[in-house]
Amino acid sequence: MSFQAYLDTIEEKTGLTPRQLIEIAQSRGYDDASVKAGEILDWLKTDHGLGRGHGMALVHVIKKG
Repeated sequence: MSFQAYLDTIEEKTGLTPRQLIEIAQSRGYDDASVKAGEILDWLKTDHGLGRGHGMALVHVIKKG
């Protein structure tokens, strides 16, 4: 699965665009360098039902832009 396909599927699974999820993550401070990927993955799984693969795609975008 391509990186773009992961992002497209995230929208289908959550009803939110990746941009919306990134904005939520930033408002929660998840874009801070001290925040570990596991913390973000836990949030994405608990609040949005995303698995590790889709979550890691978002972690990459949240942390690296």
